[in-house]
Amino acid sequence: MRCFAGASALSLSPFQLGGIGRRLVMASVSSQLRSRESGGFDDGVITEEEWRRWGPVSPFPAAVKQIVDDLKVLELKVDAQIEFGGNGGKLQGAFGAYEDKKHRATYEALDDPEKKFRFFSARQVACRLLGSRGYLCQKCWLAMEDCMCSNVKPCGLWKRIRFWLYMHPRDFLRQNNTGKLLWQVFGVNSASLCIFGIAEDEEIMWNEFKLAGKSHVCCLYPNQNSELTLSVENAFGSSTSENPGSSMVDEDKTLHFILLDGTWNNSAAMLKRLKDHAKTVWGDEDLPCISLATGASAMHKLRPQPSWDRTCTAAAAIGLLSELSLLPQLSSYGLDKQADAVEEALVVLLDSLTGRRLRMGRSITRKVRNPINIC
Repeated sequence: MRCFAGASALSLSPFQLGGIGRRLVMASVSSQLRSRESGGFDDGVITEEEWRRWGPVSPFPAAVKQIVDDLKVLELKVDAQIEFGGNGGKLQGAFGAYEDKKHRATYEALDDPEKKFRFFSARQVACRLLGSRGYLCQKCWLAMEDCMCSNVKPCGLWKRIRFWLYMHPRDFLRQNNTGKLLWQVFGVNSASLCIFGIAEDEEIMWNEFKLAGKSHVCCLYPNQNSELTLSVENAFGSSTSENPGSSMVDEDKTLHFILLDGTWNNSAAMLKRLKDHAKTVWGDEDLPCISLATGASAMHKLRPQPSWDRTCTAAAAIGLLSELSLLPQLSSYGLDKQADAVEEALVVLLDSLTGRRLRMGRSITRKVRNPINIC
């Protein structure tokens, strides 16, 4: 997921889709959708069914719906079509200029940091939904002509594991996002999307965590500053009661793994939010973190990382499953095969993105930049 210069967790820069590089006018998009068998969408109206086809398991968020409705009202008021385009897929034209002033005024008028943050997240999601309709495949988030869905092979995930893709709103619907591969391969009930700052998503995730208990919740993050950062071997290789998930084979409870899906800059804010919420739930903000011995993934060809201990989201899941499969007590659950299934999907994604770049005459390699690169 490409990071734009100067981006921050609470930045209110205009909507960015991540290099679409073409104009997307909602009116023409809607007419295209009506001609598609998979359509059925009214102009500007997003149903819960459509929302869930993009990957979420939550009801259509009220704050996102409100912003979509507000954009449509504003479109009538200024008598200009909603359109996205240019480098980054930003709101364009007279409508874009007017909306930019309006949403900044709305943001500044909010008196609570939490309300401002939720407004930011909802607006990012709303704009990405509207700008992607009829252009991106709802399952793989690639342009329709690059859809890779037929090449992704589903695979069952061991029932005692559930992944949570805690995704920054700037990474929602990004074509080179790799976290989406997990629910494409394992299904949304085994790998669930939770968008950072979307109340309905976070409530569902934390309700599951409360039922599981703190000892069955881990975050994959190389957090060297925490005493609770453990290797897979230390966390699951012994039978001591202090280790998270040490008795997972003997119990019937699911172990929940949180994958932070965003830039490395944004991941610090995401981890802080998780810890703050953990403190309100369990009275302790020390959320156990798992650090992996993961090397470079195939995606490094297109998406360089700021350091070798950091990798893309799908590669982190692959590393976790691979390391767990090496533990004697977990060796019979096919975790290595499940890791291979994600690896194969990652290669399919890389091939699709590479083919698109070549077709557009763009470079298929990236220079390593500063540490605000992709996660």
